[in-house]
Amino acid sequence: MKEFVLVVNGKEHKVEAVPTTPLLWVLRDNLGLTGAKYGCGVGSCGSCTVHLDGAAFRSCLLPVADAVGKKITTIEGLSPDGSHPVQRAWVAEDVAQCGYCQTGQIMSAAALLASTPRPSNEQIDEAMQHNVCRCGTYQRIRAAIHRAAKEEQP
Repeated sequence: MKEFVLVVNGKEHKVEAVPTTPLLWVLRDNLGLTGAKYGCGVGSCGSCTVHLDGAAFRSCLLPVADAVGKKITTIEGLSPDGSHPVQRAWVAEDVAQCGYCQTGQIMSAAALLASTPRPSNEQIDEAMQHNVCRCGTYQRIRAAIHRAAKEEQP
């Protein structure tokens, strides 16, 4: 075990972990931030997506030692009250079905809109292609991203 200082959702946290422990487990088990989900464990499904220095990143793939010095944002830090434009659009478009992938989907969508404020359908499909929804809500996800893009900009 080794001690690490992580900046998560704007706050510093000291955690003890084996350096190769995936960030996902440190977030969930050490910090109690359970929004990011364990899905496939190999970065293929996207349910564990968090922001790392503003970019969408699979937390199941990143050893905690490599997260030191990075700004980590989880769904809990995106908007504690659910008021982020992507979260509001998700509700308005009734995207969620089982809900398991939704955290990762929302984090990927928020990162996309931060870098591409008015994405095309093709840009949305490309950015979201590695977030898997077993319920198949892809059309509603795309509609929600377009809605959030309109809400963020006058």
